[in-house]
Amino acid sequence: LLLNQSALTALPWLYSLRCNCTNCVKSGYECETDGACMASTSFIQGHEQHVRICIARDSLVPPGQPFYCLSAEGLLNTHCCYTDYCNRVDLKVPSLPVKPGELGWVGSGGPWGPVELVAVIAGPVFLLCMLLLVGLFLFQHHQRTYSHRQRLEVEDPSCEHLYLAKDKTLQDLIYDMSTSGSGSGLPLFVQRTVARTIVLQDIIGKGRFGEVWRGKWRGGDVAVKIFSSREERSWFREAEIYQTIMLRHENILGFIAADNKDNGTWTQLWLVSDYHEYGSLFDYLNYYSVTIEGMIKLALSAASGLAHLHMEILGTQGKPGIAHRDLKSKNILVKKNGMCAIADLGLAVRHESITDTIDIAPNQRVGTKRYMAPEVLEETINMKHFDSFKCADIYALGLVYWEIARRCNTGSIHEDYQLPYFDLVPSDPSIDEMRKVVCDQRLRPNVPNWWQSYESLRVMGKIMRECWYSNGAARLTALRIKKTLSQLSVEEDIKM
Repeated sequence: LLLNQSALTALPWLYSLRCNCTNCVKSGYECETDGACMASTSFIQGHEQHVRICIARDSLVPPGQPFYCLSAEGLLNTHCCYTDYCNRVDLKVPSLPVKPGELGWVGSGGPWGPVELVAVIAGPVFLLCMLLLVGLFLFQHHQRTYSHRQRLEVEDPSCEHLYLAKDKTLQDLIYDMSTSGSGSGLPLFVQRTVARTIVLQDIIGKGRFGEVWRGKWRGGDVAVKIFSSREERSWFREAEIYQTIMLRHENILGFIAADNKDNGTWTQLWLVSDYHEYGSLFDYLNYYSVTIEGMIKLALSAASGLAHLHMEILGTQGKPGIAHRDLKSKNILVKKNGMCAIADLGLAVRHESITDTIDIAPNQRVGTKRYMAPEVLEETINMKHFDSFKCADIYALGLVYWEIARRCNTGSIHEDYQLPYFDLVPSDPSIDEMRKVVCDQRLRPNVPNWWQSYESLRVMGKIMRECWYSNGAARLTALRIKKTLSQLSVEEDIKM
C-alpha cells in the first residue's frame, strides 16, 4: 500500500487507475482516478449495501491508513486497492452477536441514526430536569406554607387553637394537670398548641440525645428538650413514660407537652417540661455546698420521687411500677425550694402486674457505666424480674447520696465535689474498668470517719452502705430510705 501510494504521489501523470463505480451510470459504471479503487459493504436499515468508487489521491489521508479505507467490525467492510478494476470483489460484513438493547442497536438489529441517538441522550436529561423543577416547586411551597403557619401562631397563638383560652397561664395548665382525673397530663391537642407557641430563649444544656433550651410560654419559663432525629425512639419512650397515668409527683420532673415540629428542613422532636433554674444536681453541687438541712432535703426528696416511681398503684386509675435505669446526679434536677425532681425517663421500664410483663424500651441506649450496679456490670441481672431493676436504681441512688454528703458543710469541713469512684477509674470509664473495681475488687466510694461525728452524716453513710451491697436483694427499698430520712428530718426539726 505504501509503495503504491508513493508511486502515485511521485508520478501522478504517468499513472491512471480504472475502477468499478456503482454510481457512475453515464460512464458505464466505471471511473478513473489518480488515487485508489475502493469496495465497501455495509448494513443500512438491516440491509446489506455494496458500494464501489474511485478515491482521489488527495483524499488518501493519513498516509498508510486512509480514513476511506477503514473498516468497522460488524458494521462496515472496506477494501482499497491500486490495480485496474481491483474493486470488483464482493465483500461480506462479519456478523457480531448483538444483545438486545445494546448501545447503537434497536430491536430489529439496525443502527441508531443521529436523531434517535439525540433522543436517547436528551430524553433522560429532560426527565431529570423536570423532576428537579417539580421538587424545587414542592420545597418552596412547603417553605411558604410553614412560614405562613409560623407567622399566624406567633402573631396570634389562639387563631387556630380556640380551645385554649387566651388568659390561661402556665401555672393554670400545671394546676389542671395536677387535679385532672387521669393524672396522665394534658390532652394531645393542648400539648401541640403549647409546644407550637413556645418561643425559645437560650440553650441551657447538651447531651447525647440533643439539646435543652429555656423557652417562654405566656410569660412563664419552660424547659424544652430537643431530640435529634436519630433519637426518635428515646423521645417517644420518654414522652410515653411521662404520660403514664398517676405518674405526676412533686419530686418527678413535671411533664407539659411533647410534639414533633417540622422546621421546614427537618423534623424536631420536642419534650416540654417544668423549668428549674438551678439545673441538675450535678451542676448544683459543683457550684454550692449544702447545709445539713439542705442535704436532708435533697436526699429525702430524691427518695420520695424514686419511691413514687417504683410504686405500683392498683385500681382502674392505677399506675404501673416504673424503674429508672439511668439514675445519676445529672438526671436529677434541683427545684427553687431545694428539693429534687427526677428527670430523663428515656430508659425507664414499666411493670404490668396483671400480666407480669416488663415493658422495656426498644432503643439501643444503655445506662451510665459509672452508676451501673454490680449485677448490671457482670450481666447477671434477671431481666424478667422487675425487682432487679429497682435494686439497680437503689445502688445508683446510694452513689448520688455520696455526692450530696461530700458537699455537706458542717461549719468547719466540706469537701470539693467529685463523681463516685473519681479516685479509682478514669473520667470516662469502660465497663471492664468499672467491673474490675466494683465487682472484682468490691470497692466502693470512701465514707470518711469524721462523718460519725454528725448524726445526719452518720445516717447518710449507713444508708449508702446498705444501698451498695453486691447482692441486690439485700439493698434497701426506696420506701424504706424515704421513711428513714423522714424520721431524720423530724429529729433535726427540718420542715419539708
